[in-house]
This record gives sequence, structure tokens and C-alpha cells, in this order.
Amino acid sequence: MAPPPDRSRPRPRRASLLPVLLPIAVLIVVAVAVGSWLQFTERQAIDTVHTVGSGAPDRVDVRATVQRVDAAARELVLRVRVTPRGTLGEEDQAAPVGDLSLQTTEATVGDLSFRAHERLTAKDVKVVMTGGSIGDYPFDAYETDIGFWAQMDGKEVPVRLMFSNNDTLFSVSVTPWPSPQEAALGLELVRSGSLLVFAVLMMVVMWALAASVLIGTWYLTSRGEGLVWPALGWMAATLFALSAFRNTAPGSPPIGCVLDWFAFLWAETVIALCVIAVVLTGVRTALRTDDEETDGEPDGGPDGGTGDLGRASTQ
Repeated sequence: MAPPPDRSRPRPRRASLLPVLLPIAVLIVVAVAVGSWLQFTERQAIDTVHTVGSGAPDRVDVRATVQRVDAAARELVLRVRVTPRGTLGEEDQAAPVGDLSLQTTEATVGDLSFRAHERLTAKDVKVVMTGGSIGDYPFDAYETDIGFWAQMDGKEVPVRLMFSNNDTLFSVSVTPWPSPQEAALGLELVRSGSLLVFAVLMMVVMWALAASVLIGTWYLTSRGEGLVWPALGWMAATLFALSAFRNTAPGSPPIGCVLDWFAFLWAETVIALCVIAVVLTGVRTALRTDDEETDGEPDGGPDGGTGDLGRASTQ
């Protein structure tokens, strides 16, 4: 009869997940807090309206808003809305009392003109940017200036400019011009903080994937594993997935930008060479294994005997 089991033996304690989950929870809270602060800061920058120009009661208000920045063409689209104030406009301030013309700076493509007593509508104008190159993406920066001075029936009238930015891919720094005759601003445009963080994260991910494939290649080639098809499938999928991942970069950067030369092109090269190295090493290992198995078989057959003819002669 078997002895009863020993119930006095202590049971093994289960590992607690609290020491692991607590740091993860703290990191999540910190990341969300930092992200919320960055998002709030960018939102405040977008909602900020920069005002420059005359504060006279009889003036022309010009509200200019950046709608889109085209870095490849080095121009931005500015939506302009004009409102005559005081005696310069009709009662509802929707039309000027005289022929109104707005001259702009050299960077702005075209002046604006409005006929007397006709309803004013918003117009889009293009502004040329200077400096910088889209090849520096995501660290490219540009400069330009916008300015307006107005005339009504041939006489100069005061102007007040209210500028804001609606393009979330760019951050705009504003420098007012000290000119009493016009309302003008100097602009410096750089990539927004969220875009910059995303682009840098993309480069880190690209190098991390390339390093993962490189480590897997070292393991397969050093152990002589042969042709491991799941590993080859993963490496090839990473090679093509990296191209699709690169095309998700916001702002549609061209091939040959900083993003490519810092990470993408080198990561693609490393992964492609790893795939080739694994295939060549795997094929060589497989052929050597086949040769060893063939050399290990006796000439008379796989059963180690002399074959049917030997058995017949023995009988």
C-alpha cells in the first residue's frame, strides 16, 4: 500500500504581477500626460491670432489664415477675408462704400481689389516661400513675409492684419514689421512638433526592424539551421512592409530626404543583404547535409546487406 502524500510540503508561491504592472502603469500615465501637454501647446499655437497694424475706428481689417503649405512648390495658400470698419463700410460691414484695393508684398502672388457696394468674399492667394529645402525633411524650415496696405477711391486708409495658421503640419513664428504705412509680418515656418516626433519615431522603428533582422540572420547562419522558411518569410515581409511604412510619413516627403538617408535606405539595404545571406547559407547547409546522408549509405543498399542477389546465392 502506497504511503499517504505528504501534505506538509509548502506549495510554490505564484509570482506577483504587481512589480511589473506598476512601472508600466506609471509609464503610461507619464506618456499620456506629456502627450496631452504637447497637444495642448500645439492647439494653443494654432488658435493664436497675431494682430498688427492700425487700431483706428475707420480702417480695413484683413484676416489672413494659412490653409496649406506646399513645401515641394515652396509656397503657401493664404485665405484672405477683408472687412471695412467704421465709415469705410456699409452698415452691415459686408461691402465697402468705395472701390477698395489691397496691395501686398512681393512674396504674395497678386493684389486684391473690390468694387464699391459689392459683397466682400474670402479669396485665396499664394505666397512664395524662400530658404530651406524639402530634402531636409523633417528638419526643413522656410521664410516669407505677408503684408497689406489699402486704398479706397485712390486714398490710403489704415489697415489692421490678423494672422493665424490652420496647417497642422507646420508651426509658424511671427515677427511684426515696424511700419506705420502697412500691416506686415515676417514668417518662419518649420515642421510641427507632432510631425517631428512622428518622423523621428519612424527612423527609430526602421533601425529597430533592421537590427532585429540582422540578429535573426546571425542566429540562423551561425547555427547552420539551413533554409528556415518561416524566418525567410518574416524577413521578406519586413523588407516590403518597410517601404509601405515609409510612405505613411506625413507631408509626402520625396525620395532622398533626410528621413531616407538617416534610416530608410540603410535599413532596406541591411534587410535585403540579410535575406540573401540567409538563403545562401541555408542552401549550402542543405546541400552539405544531403551529401553527408548520401555518403553514409552502403553501396549495397540502405539495409546494409548485399541485396537480393546475395541472399539468393546464400540460399
